[in-house]
Amino acid sequence: MKITFLGTGTSQGVPVIACQCPVCQSVDYRDKRLRSSIHLEDNETSVVIDTGPDFRQQMLNNRIQKVDAIVFTHEHKDHTAGLDDIRAFNFKLKKDMPVYATDRVAAQLKQEFAYIFSDYKYPGIPRVGIEPITDQPFMVGTLTFQPIEVLHYKLPVFGYRVGPFVYITDANYIGETEKNLARNAEVLVLNALQKEPHISHFTLEEAIALATELGAKQTYFTHISHKLGRHADIEKELPPSMALAYDGLTLRLNV
Repeated sequence: MKITFLGTGTSQGVPVIACQCPVCQSVDYRDKRLRSSIHLEDNETSVVIDTGPDFRQQMLNNRIQKVDAIVFTHEHKDHTAGLDDIRAFNFKLKKDMPVYATDRVAAQLKQEFAYIFSDYKYPGIPRVGIEPITDQPFMVGTLTFQPIEVLHYKLPVFGYRVGPFVYITDANYIGETEKNLARNAEVLVLNALQKEPHISHFTLEEAIALATELGAKQTYFTHISHKLGRHADIEKELPPSMALAYDGLTLRLNV
């Protein structure tokens, strides 16, 4: 399975509009972060987790030619706002796009993108089909997704385990039962917003502690704010088995 980090930034992205901080002014390409999203692909199935505001740019940047389905973690705008741009795949692949979402997330999508779900279909609008999911495993083509429920302050959010790969974004709490679903991964991806405490995201220190507890062979941190610091500086502070993810990073795992 090939894993591509499409975006590794927080809701504002990095650089932040009008910010003059050292991170936002950095010339290091690893400090340029689109909103968080990831692409999973094996020989048959191509899946994107979350379609944030940068979805179109992410597809172009990574030359992705086929997407078989979208899987959503939760309903916040920085994870859903690019849904309209899936119509390019409707046109190319000549089929509706399956969208995997909980009932709560689906209800929010229907509110925000009412024109997609209306009885009257304006020519050229995206064509999607909602595939309801719960906390039970589900298949997307040849890939099996195990939901992992975490809390983003008080909002339930799904992370996912796909074989030896675990992806958790927008979290500041994981219960013991859900931790067991995430243990001993070959690769763990976990949000690490900044160093200062935050109401709804793990700090870098909290993320390192959780990653250590979960025992992944390799951990990558994502959903990163400009407040965390420059990529090159933070990398020096991390344990050997942990690293900051960056946009365009690709990994390959045996599933």
